[in-house]
Amino acid sequence: MTRFSPRRWWGIVRKEFIQLQRDRLTFGMIVGIPVMQLLLFGFAINTDPRNLPTAVLSLDQSVWSRSIVAGLQNTGYFRIVAVARSADDVDAMLARGDVQFAVTIPEDFSRRLVRGERPALLVEADATDPAATSGALAALDTMVETVVARDAAGVLLPRAPPDGLVELRLHRRYNAEGITQYNIVPGLLGVILTMTMVLMTSLALTRERERGTWENLIATPALPIEVMTGKIVPYVAIGLVQVLLVLAAARGVFGIPMRGSLVVLLGVVLLFLAANLVLGITFSSIARTQLQAMQMTFFFFLPSILLSGFMFPFRGMPEWAQWLGSLLPLTHFLVLVRGILLKGNDWQALWPQVWPIAAFMLVVIAIGLRFYRRTLD
Repeated sequence: MTRFSPRRWWGIVRKEFIQLQRDRLTFGMIVGIPVMQLLLFGFAINTDPRNLPTAVLSLDQSVWSRSIVAGLQNTGYFRIVAVARSADDVDAMLARGDVQFAVTIPEDFSRRLVRGERPALLVEADATDPAATSGALAALDTMVETVVARDAAGVLLPRAPPDGLVELRLHRRYNAEGITQYNIVPGLLGVILTMTMVLMTSLALTRERERGTWENLIATPALPIEVMTGKIVPYVAIGLVQVLLVLAAARGVFGIPMRGSLVVLLGVVLLFLAANLVLGITFSSIARTQLQAMQMTFFFFLPSILLSGFMFPFRGMPEWAQWLGSLLPLTHFLVLVRGILLKGNDWQALWPQVWPIAAFMLVVIAIGLRFYRRTLD
């Protein structure tokens, strides 16, 4: 036994291949994770988002205003999806996150332009994610001057003000200075909760199996829903401690404004916690070992962090990636927590993002109960 034996070595190699073949989940992860990374980084990730939803409030129905609207769409950065009726409509759409930009053309725009008085064009941007607006705003100034100068050629140019025909007023709403921490730190709250809650609870039932205490759990006179929810409650307390730590650091260290209600924020956090904890318990019900549970957690966490809008602008992704991202609770939670902290949104503005998380939780509960085993087979 002191000499190296190629035969014994080859036997061990064959044994490992056979074991990998039997562990289909691990084999699927070996193949699935590289494929997922290639697809997401190659096709879904875009740091220069285009076709961003834009609302227009045009109080001046003239050739100048129509040319500006057409010029916005021709840049490729703006996609007109709504026509606002008033400034209140603009505020509501920006608060809900329905649009990324809102362009307001005042009623005296064409009259002042003809007189050479340099009228103002108001462009408001939802700057909770500065990376999603920087490229579009950079292209805006040149576009407006080009469009107006083209239509004014030979008529207004001789009396044009020296500093341009139009005054472009850019309002970066909710994050006027474009501070990155205003976007990242609230998002970290969702990322931390997703990673820790799903991972810890995914190990709950598999740990019972590996320690041999699964039989005792099965023997207890408890329904599957009682076992699942009973294992969740202690982790809710852990999650709330993490929330308090993140919020304290967000306010005390990074100076993140907290304009919304903390009660509303707590309600949203509890819903998000429940969705992640139920998912972890479901993974725990499906997996047979702790390694499998960790693999399933990582397989869920990777698209969550890449497709949710945490690392890259959500609206910069293709439609199929946005559709996948909308299935993940983290995507909606990021909109919720940023809306509460930075915009001061109430339940009415938050509801479009609340119900998808609740629906996700109910679907996962149904799947978890389906895979829960009250017997050892």
